[in-house]
Amino acid sequence: MALGERLEKLKERHEQGQLHSLQFLKELLTLAREVVEAEQKVDPVDEQARAKAALTELFAETRNGDTPVIVERIVADIDNLVRVVRFPGWQGTKQGEREVQKALRKVVYVDYKIKDGDLFDRAFGYVRQYY
Repeated sequence: MALGERLEKLKERHEQGQLHSLQFLKELLTLAREVVEAEQKVDPVDEQARAKAALTELFAETRNGDTPVIVERIVADIDNLVRVVRFPGWQGTKQGEREVQKALRKVVYVDYKIKDGDLFDRAFGYVRQYY
């Protein structure tokens, strides 16, 4: 299924109340990572220079009046945290990965008290791919 179709399906399921907040966020992270991969294959521009990150853009397209504010805050925090802690080539160093994981854990586990390893893994996979 094409990414655009998957985004529409995610939006429909969210609008119909078929996804709870955590599952919605997980699927959004997975889709964001795949969008980044597809964009890099087609147009390998400096992704970090873009004004908005893929996760934030996808969230903006799929949110509706019933989307919990907490999901919006988590999305913004994930996209913002990496801009602060990353450095060129961080993915290739243990120290870089540790710093990003530490910041991401703070957002997911400490700030929002979401004890979900799958969510963390998807978020880190997205961050690693995008930044």
